[in-house]
Amino acid sequence: MTTRRGFLAGLMASTLTSQASWAGAGSPAFLSAGKDAGGAFLLAGLSDTGGILFRHPLPGRGHAAAAHPVRPEAVAFARRPGRFADVIDCRSGAAIARLEPPAGHHFYGHGTFSPDGRRLFTTENDYENARGVIGVWDAAGGYRRITAFSSGGIGPHDMALRRDAPGMVVANGGIETHPDSGRAKLNLADMRPNLSYLSLEGELQAQMELPQELRLNSIRHLAVRADGTVGFAMQWQGDPGEQLPAAGLHRPGTAPRLMAEDDVRVLNLNGYGGSAAFSADGSRIGVTSPRGGVLQIMDTVSGALLREIRMRDVCGLAPSAGGFTASTGTGRLITVSDTGQTVLHRADLAWDNHLIPLI
Repeated sequence: MTTRRGFLAGLMASTLTSQASWAGAGSPAFLSAGKDAGGAFLLAGLSDTGGILFRHPLPGRGHAAAAHPVRPEAVAFARRPGRFADVIDCRSGAAIARLEPPAGHHFYGHGTFSPDGRRLFTTENDYENARGVIGVWDAAGGYRRITAFSSGGIGPHDMALRRDAPGMVVANGGIETHPDSGRAKLNLADMRPNLSYLSLEGELQAQMELPQELRLNSIRHLAVRADGTVGFAMQWQGDPGEQLPAAGLHRPGTAPRLMAEDDVRVLNLNGYGGSAAFSADGSRIGVTSPRGGVLQIMDTVSGALLREIRMRDVCGLAPSAGGFTASTGTGRLITVSDTGQTVLHRADLAWDNHLIPLI
């Protein structure tokens, strides 16, 4: 798949070179929400060695972010059940716009741009009607809200563009919530998580549900491999003592394949898949757990758990040249390779759940 930097190289050879590009923002490698020592929330752009290239203050706790495929703009999303999404000029960290969902909706912390960058899609809870929604915003026209369509389920959390076909994949966690009840889970008796494959216009193209015995395994976080395989991380809502997989792979038209399902070490995740990422070559998938303080790496062919690395409060995860880069709530950015792990940078910040790669 064409990378953002590869795409920009093509633009540099075209008549579009006069437009602002990510190079003008210092070519950040990652985005991450965080909290400083004084308790203030922010979104930061990081270099590939972990240095902070820009920061933007947020009105509340952030979660994930989305990067525009061409312009040096990022959108920082509020943590559920937040109602802000800040559009940021990454050259300066200045605000471009603040998005708010319609009355009766809140954001779920994730979103993505269309491949051409003209639309922004956001996962939302239409909590008065107990349904998941994808909001659509005109990124080419001042981020005006255009429309919305069904996410294909309840509790849409993460979303990503497909790589094997036009469209998107949405992780519908299956959990009904309402702001009046805080973060309480209102439908555990009949929750049904799924992966929904949608066109960019909202047509449901395919859907995957977990087997009945796993219906309490909320599908929350996604990674998409170059061949279109979707990796997903789950969060178990049942008996905490049960040994259940926290990661799986899926392709439309096939049954889900669960990783390390017979390995007792999945208990070390404490039922919580915080982030997922494929290695750069796609041969491995990593899943983090801040509750368990571990990063687990599985083989995508055999499904075996290859390595388990202890890291205090680890959650953010992205591919890197030698394996993976992880971020922690203790302010560390760490690379993990076959030869060991290296702390790239220590910041006086608590990094939040996700490390969004830009390369």
